[in-house]
Amino acid sequence: MSFRTDKTDKSVSRAPRTPPGPLRRATRLPGRMSWVDLVVAAAVLVLLYLALRVGQGTTVSFSPNRSVTVDTDPARLPYDAARSLLRMFIALAASTVFTFGYAYAAAKSRRLERILIPALDILQSVPVLGFLTVAVTGFIALFPGSLLGLECASIFAIFTSQAWNMTFGFYHSLISLPRELDELSRSFGFTRWMRFWNVELPSGAISLVWNGMMSFGGGWFFLVASEAISVNNKNYALPGVGSYAGAAIADGDLGRVGWAIATMAVMVIGVNFLFWRPLTAWAEKFKNEQFEATEVQRSIVLDFLRRSNWPRLLGRALRPLGRAVNRAGRVFGVDDRPLAVDPARRRTGDIVFTLAASGLIGWGLYDLAGYLRARTGLGVFGEPLLLGLATLARVVVLVVVATVVWVPVGVRVGLSPKLTRIAQPVVQVLASFPANFLFPLAVWFFLKTGLSINVGGILLMALGAQWYILFNAIAGAMSIPTDLREAMDDLGVRGWQRWRRLIIPGIFPSYVTGGITASGGAWNASIVAEVVTFGGTTLTATGLGAYIAKATASGDFPHLLAGVAVMSVYVVGLNRLVWRRMQRLAETRYSL
Repeated sequence: MSFRTDKTDKSVSRAPRTPPGPLRRATRLPGRMSWVDLVVAAAVLVLLYLALRVGQGTTVSFSPNRSVTVDTDPARLPYDAARSLLRMFIALAASTVFTFGYAYAAAKSRRLERILIPALDILQSVPVLGFLTVAVTGFIALFPGSLLGLECASIFAIFTSQAWNMTFGFYHSLISLPRELDELSRSFGFTRWMRFWNVELPSGAISLVWNGMMSFGGGWFFLVASEAISVNNKNYALPGVGSYAGAAIADGDLGRVGWAIATMAVMVIGVNFLFWRPLTAWAEKFKNEQFEATEVQRSIVLDFLRRSNWPRLLGRALRPLGRAVNRAGRVFGVDDRPLAVDPARRRTGDIVFTLAASGLIGWGLYDLAGYLRARTGLGVFGEPLLLGLATLARVVVLVVVATVVWVPVGVRVGLSPKLTRIAQPVVQVLASFPANFLFPLAVWFFLKTGLSINVGGILLMALGAQWYILFNAIAGAMSIPTDLREAMDDLGVRGWQRWRRLIIPGIFPSYVTGGITASGGAWNASIVAEVVTFGGTTLTATGLGAYIAKATASGDFPHLLAGVAVMSVYVVGLNRLVWRRMQRLAETRYSL
C-alpha cells in the first residue's frame, strides 16, 4: 500500500509515471517471455543451486571432542564466503519473523509491553559470546555427531546480533503510527491482519529496511566471534570468512588477513548492490506524503526486475493464497479496540498481571542467586560492577561523539537521493567491517603511538556501534514528507530554524531507536574491543567486556553469568533513565 495521494495541482512537479520503452513493452505483453525473463529465471535457478550445494556442507559428521583447524588457503575463500552468506541470510530471515511477532505483541498489549520491552533491553545487552556459551552446548546436543548443531549455534549467534535493532525499530513504528492512518483503519473496519498488512507494515517499511541493513552489518561485525568459537577451553570453527580471518590473525599472517578483508569488501558491496539497494528503492513507495517526489531512489537491479514478467506472474499465482490469508485473518477479529481503557478495570488487570510477572522474575533471580552463592558467593558481582563503570564511560563518550558527528551527516544523506545512492554502499562497507580485521593495524598503532587500549578501545567499539545512529538518522530524514520540506523551502526557513521546526522533530523518533541500539551495540562491541590480539601480542583494557571475554574463553560459568547480569543491569538502567524518557517524548510530541 502506498501512502502517496495524487493531486490535480499541475504546478507540482512529479516523477514521470510513464515507464521507459522496454518496460512499457513488457507491461503491454505480460504473456510473452523476453530475454529479461530468461535472465531472471536463470539467476534464481543459479542461486537455488548454490544454496543447495553450499548447504550440503552443513550436515557432515562432527565430533565436539576435538578442536577444528581452519584452512587459510586463499583458494578456499569463495566457498567460505558462500557459507558465511548463507548463515547471514538465514539469520536475517529468522530476525524478520521474530521482529514481526515480538514487536507486534509489545505494541498491541500494554501489559505485555511492560515485560517484553525491558526484556528486549536485557537481550540486546547480553553479549554474543554469552549466547554462544549456551547455544553451542544446546545445539550440539540437539544434533549429535553432525556439524548442523554447530551451524545452528553460529546462525543463532548472528541472529542475536541482528534481531534486537530490527525489533526496536519496528516496535517504534507501530506505536507512532500516524493518527490519520489509525482512524482510516478503524473507519473501514479492518481486521487486525488487514491493518497489519495494509497499514502498519507499509508505515514502518522504510525504517524496517534501513534497520535490517544495519542489523545485517551487525552480523558481519560479529562474524569472527560466531564462526570461530572458543568455549570452555575448546575451539570450534566453521568454514567462513570470519573463521578464516580469525585464523589468519592468530597466525600473524598479514597477507591472508588482506585476502579476508578484500573478500569481505566484495561480499558487502555485492549484497548491497543485489539486495539492499533494490529494497531501499522499493521502500520509497511507502513514504507518507501528499505529492510525488521529484527525485527518488533508483536501483539497476530493481529496474531490471520491473522489466520482467515474473513478478506479475508470481503475484497473479499467489493472489488466491492472499485471499485465503485475508479470510483466515478474520479469526483475529476486527480492530475495534477502545481508545481509552476504564481505569478501574485497568487497575485490577494490572495488579494481577504485575503480581504474576513479578513472581516469575523473582523466582528466576532467586534461583540464579542460589547457583552463584553455591559456586562463588554473591561477592562475585563486586568486580564486574566496578569494571562496568569503565565500560559505561566509554559507551557514553561513544554515543555523544557519534551523535554530534553522524546525525548531521545522516540528515544530509537522507534528504538527497543522489547522495544516498553514493553513500549507501560506502556506509554499508564501513558498518559491516569486523573490528577483528583491524586488530593487526590496531596493535601496531597502539604500540607505535603509546596510546592505551583503555582509550583506543573506544575507537574499536565505535566500529560496531556508531553506525546505528547514522543509519537511523538517514532513515528518519528519508521519512520526512516531501511536501513538508517543500513548504519549508517556500517559506524560506533555513539554518537552525529549519532544524528546530522540521529536521529534529522529523528524525527524533528514528534517532531514539538508533541511540538505544547504538548504546546496546557499544556494550556488546566491548567484548571484542577490550581484548585485542594479533600474533603473540595481546592488549587488554580495563572493563566489563574484557571480563566477560576472559570468563567465556576459560569456561568459567559463574563469572560469565555475573558479568552478563551486571552488563544487563547497566544497559537496562541506562535505557530506563535516558532512552525511554526520550522515546516517550518522541511518541507524544514528535510523531506525525
